[in-house]
Amino acid sequence: MKKYFLTIAVAFICLYVSAQGNDISFTSADTSLQIAFQRAKSTALHFKGKPDDAVGPWYESALPPRFAFCMRDVSHQSLGAEALGLGKENKNMFGLFAANISADKDWCSYWEINRTGKPAPEDYRDDKHFWYNLNANFDVLNACWELYLWTGNQEYIHGKIFANFYKKTVNEFIKVWVLQPDSLLTRSAHPNVTLPYDPNDSFQRCRGLPSYSEGVPNIKMGADLVAAIYRGLLSYAEILKLDGNTTEAGLITAKAEAYRQELENNWWDSSENLYNTYFNSSGAYGKNEGETFLLWFDALKNPVRRDKTLHHLFEKDWNIENTSYFPLIMYQNGYWDKAYNYMMYLTNPQTPRHDYPEVSYGVIKGFVQGLMGIDPDARYNRLSTIYRNGSDVSSTMQDVPVLHTTVNLTHFNKKASTILNTGNKTISWRPMFSGGFKFIYINGKPLQARHDKNSTGGIISYTDVTVNAGQKVSAKTQ
Repeated sequence: MKKYFLTIAVAFICLYVSAQGNDISFTSADTSLQIAFQRAKSTALHFKGKPDDAVGPWYESALPPRFAFCMRDVSHQSLGAEALGLGKENKNMFGLFAANISADKDWCSYWEINRTGKPAPEDYRDDKHFWYNLNANFDVLNACWELYLWTGNQEYIHGKIFANFYKKTVNEFIKVWVLQPDSLLTRSAHPNVTLPYDPNDSFQRCRGLPSYSEGVPNIKMGADLVAAIYRGLLSYAEILKLDGNTTEAGLITAKAEAYRQELENNWWDSSENLYNTYFNSSGAYGKNEGETFLLWFDALKNPVRRDKTLHHLFEKDWNIENTSYFPLIMYQNGYWDKAYNYMMYLTNPQTPRHDYPEVSYGVIKGFVQGLMGIDPDARYNRLSTIYRNGSDVSSTMQDVPVLHTTVNLTHFNKKASTILNTGNKTISWRPMFSGGFKFIYINGKPLQARHDKNSTGGIISYTDVTVNAGQKVSAKTQ
């Protein structure tokens, strides 16, 4: 990640900022949480583009003051942006990334696009000389899949521009950059270099960086890229299933598993109980930033190794880009108090670079998907929720745009929640609670609870209930 310091000052004085007809809000008996949300929301919407910008709807997701959006940052920020009502911006920006994939660029897109609709000159000279991290294609593919799950927008699945991007990424892109599972450690560090090669020209040296970690000399492969390919392929398999291509989906799923096995078999350092994060041209493994993405792409299935990785993350100080991923990662992996502390840190005006665009959107994700546990799945028109607050205090999130409707959600504590469907579309609600309960009471009526396990092996109790437009439904356990 590039380590720069922002000079932009953002005033945290706006408690409620309108966002494209949607005004998501958060209140809580924990006033520190409430202030943190307001700060993150105000900052995030500060970066929304202007209506007359040539690029179309967009929000800043790159190093200011480039007035641009970068593939990695957008992929991370997108669901936070969707919750803030920036759906048009997401659709436009991801559409531009998808549309600009090309054979001349070896099936890369533009790493960064600015508000004029052009590739940002800070990262692009011509189609043979530009900055590009290979993780980006798979990160974008996965982000588009997650946007479909959140919105139900079929364009992310069936749109020709998107479908072409997905297909080229999992086929031609992998071939031309020599990213097959059995080639990861033997490939050339620069398989598509333009001759004569000048190692001092970053647009040659970094045209096809095999990692998001940009400070490792002579890197041949990054563990984070392996994890990104794994997750991207799994997301593509799910897209294929929606189109009825179950046979191809099965083949892609098996291919994804080969990458995960590569991580487990070749990247774990048993002497230090940590994953190596890069492999260099001298044939040596090493450790740098990168572990964040092993968790972000949910590539770690060994619970002991996953927990060692989590502990390593919160036992060290990381740059602000990495840290902005931590709220959601920590909530989803059972470290609720750590997640809370990271949200307080990231929204503290005294924190260096707290106003980097990615930070505020990462905090919004932490609130929406992490703390409030809002998890939509457009395949089933279902909205799952679970409260991940270490303190048993109430929190409410209102006007959340999801699944073609809007909802208000209140968690009174970890055993009682209420949802109000304020939109015009019926949805299925899956209220979930930590623990093995026999019944879940829906509007006072006991229903037999079903059970599953969360990512850390804990028991989850849940049921499904239809929530019509305008209807309010309560769920609780005893």
